[in-house]
Amino acid sequence: MSQPALQPVPRVGLVGWRGMVGSVLMQRMSEERDFDAIETTFFSTSTAGKPAPKITGCKVFDPILRDGNDVNALKTMDIIITCQGGDYTKAIYKPLREAGWKGHWIDASKILRMDDDAIIILDPVNMPVIKSALSKGITNWIGGNCTVSCMLMGVGALYKAGLVEWMQTSTYQAASGGGAPNMRELLTQYGALYAEVKDLLADPASAILEIDRKVTAKQRAFTPEETANFRGVPLGGNLIPWIDADRGDGTSLEEWKGGAETNKIMGLGKMFGTPEIPIDSTCVRIGSMRCHSQSLTFKLKKDVPLADIEAMIANDNPWAKFVPNERVATETQLTAKNVAGTMNIPVGRVRKLAMGPEYLGAFTIGDQLLWGAAEPLRRMLRIIQGDIA
Repeated sequence: MSQPALQPVPRVGLVGWRGMVGSVLMQRMSEERDFDAIETTFFSTSTAGKPAPKITGCKVFDPILRDGNDVNALKTMDIIITCQGGDYTKAIYKPLREAGWKGHWIDASKILRMDDDAIIILDPVNMPVIKSALSKGITNWIGGNCTVSCMLMGVGALYKAGLVEWMQTSTYQAASGGGAPNMRELLTQYGALYAEVKDLLADPASAILEIDRKVTAKQRAFTPEETANFRGVPLGGNLIPWIDADRGDGTSLEEWKGGAETNKIMGLGKMFGTPEIPIDSTCVRIGSMRCHSQSLTFKLKKDVPLADIEAMIANDNPWAKFVPNERVATETQLTAKNVAGTMNIPVGRVRKLAMGPEYLGAFTIGDQLLWGAAEPLRRMLRIIQGDIA
């Protein structure tokens, strides 16, 4: 099967450009001048007919917002990029294909990720998988789970080298992974907790245990409305060791994604006719605004000198940043405060473990709105156009 022929300047439809991921995507496309080589049409599911947005560097093909639910309008696009979410993909994707559309579908949502005719895109890690799929006529390009993508941007070199026998991870995932309302809820809870004890905090003679008791009592007194976005559990000053649906086998959907998506990104598993690498996860939501981090334990297939591992990580791609395993470097480089809003994926705490020379520990963190969401989408657009090889 061959790829659909592109116009010299392809028509690209953008859906979901106003949300959190969509806004970051628009910013990155503007910064990288992706709009220079495309004719852009903006779609909306709620405000069709209003003027299209004005984005730096973007030459709009149509000055009016088109209806994102109009299959006939969508059919005129060569490429569609959607950050509108899973419900939109469920409603539109199948009717669009059934109507005969053969263009490229680039999607941030999870709905199509594990389909056999879809590829999870993370080109600095799996460009060979993407190129193979392009040669076979695949046209569905899906962004991966944010935590998985950030992890592989950091330590993908170990997978590429075929060194990983198995991996176990504990994740520490920010409120932003749940969406903008979740971030607002977290900050509101922090504000309420501070208001509860601000007078005591102002008094140097106050007892810290009394402050702690008042904070805990306030957390337990939050109303369902104040904790609606995390299923009735306050995240402010707290953590939640469960993310996403219960699969009924003792694992969450988020934990299942860690193994399923890592293997698919790397071209491993039944779809590719190769064995999967066992990967287990424990996923934890923490009271951080942005950036997902994770502690990793690897069983390697052989004993590899630590210096060689450090060099593999540092040289794998321009965004992976090796952090020396020492206190000051860790405190200043391997934190959400340092990484938020940047393309860097620092990897630190790299060390051999007491279990044996084949066992490796590491810690990595990344801004899940960039490499974990928006960046692979805009890069896939460039790959389709032949600008990234």
